[in-house]
Amino acid sequence: MGHSMYHAVLLRVHRWITLIFSVPLLVLVLTGLVLSFEPVAQTTAAKPGILNTSALKDILDRHDPASKARGLSFRPYDDVLALSGVGEDGIDVDVSSGQEVEDDAFSWAEIFGTARRLHEHLVFDLGWLVTASTVAMLALVMLGVLMGWPRLRMSVSGWHKGIAWFTLPLVILSPLTGLALAYGITLSSGFGPERSAPLPLRQAIEVVARSHDLSNLIWLRVRGGRQLARINESGEYRLYMVKADGLTPVARNWPRLIHEGNWAGIWSALVNIVTSFSILGLLGTGLYLWASRKLRRRKPRHRAIEPASPVITS
Repeated sequence: MGHSMYHAVLLRVHRWITLIFSVPLLVLVLTGLVLSFEPVAQTTAAKPGILNTSALKDILDRHDPASKARGLSFRPYDDVLALSGVGEDGIDVDVSSGQEVEDDAFSWAEIFGTARRLHEHLVFDLGWLVTASTVAMLALVMLGVLMGWPRLRMSVSGWHKGIAWFTLPLVILSPLTGLALAYGITLSSGFGPERSAPLPLRQAIEVVARSHDLSNLIWLRVRGGRQLARINESGEYRLYMVKADGLTPVARNWPRLIHEGNWAGIWSALVNIVTSFSILGLLGTGLYLWASRKLRRRKPRHRAIEPASPVITS
């Protein structure tokens, strides 16, 4: 097979994969772009002292007097503390006022939550299609690399190739870490400390408050028999096991940190934003090139215009 034929085969496969997976890939990239802003919102809104032990206990005394809450999460960009295990579906409490938030109230958490559900499951719980589309994205990258170093020109095709090559590490890392999350690959030697009996929620809050400003607490909950706290430490979302004698760090899940942009605060979030716009640019220019090629093929060929017969005048 000659080089030109080899290149043509790769290009055709590249185009067909793009067409087949264009819609799910577009949904994944757009929702990923929305989620890229969540670490920015979390980090910039979590001002020191906006949540403390006293205020948190007052909220629990008021809204969970029977101590039924199993966990909590803090959303500083909404100024809301969410309690799970209280009522039918948990409740959201405004931290400033201490009042329960109305169900129909606007919240950024709802936007981020909807984006996350679509990003992980699309619609109708199509998690398998998310995985297939992620594999397709990696296949598109590999096919692009196999087609060789491009000649960059000031054209749509040139921009498509330029974006692909200059953002290649980012475009590879995003789907690769996504697949690692889907298959439970953490790149760590183990989960970390052994299980211990979960503490009452109020006591767990006191343990966290000994070493950290509660304004940086992202969530506190029981998972897999372990009581865990996720805390924003200078932009990195660190995971700890909560025990009576203090916090024990859990091994880092690097694929999650990289994929979610939670390893360096605003800077890692900006990396994800750039990645999302790069993949959007690749999808947009790729589909444009395919559509323009199809339109050129279907453009009707006009017949040659016959010269008009001379007009004879008397």
